[in-house]
Amino acid sequence: MHEISLVRTIFRTIEEEFTTEELDRVRNIRLKIGPLANVDAILLKNAFDAVVEQEETRFQKVQLQINEIPILIACTACGAVTEVINYSFVCTCGLASANIVQGNELLIEHVEFFETV
Repeated sequence: MHEISLVRTIFRTIEEEFTTEELDRVRNIRLKIGPLANVDAILLKNAFDAVVEQEETRFQKVQLQINEIPILIACTACGAVTEVINYSFVCTCGLASANIVQGNELLIEHVEFFETV
């Protein structure tokens, strides 16, 4: 299950970007995941919970929010941006397109903090 290593990488990235004081106030981590990232959202959430419980106890109050986004393609013929349905990479004009503009992301979209007292 590669989701555990992904969760560890997410924590390492956050630890590199924020101070110790900020890390102690992390409240919510919001991820953006596309279908082409080959990450199962349920497995990722379960891996997050397991890593927090076993390794990263400082993040026990942190909620993980996962935003799953669709695959979008841009047509080189007509310029339209079309959502891929059932993995059919065909524009609304009827032409196939491999110009993916969204859908392969696995991004930390936002980190939210508890207010300081």
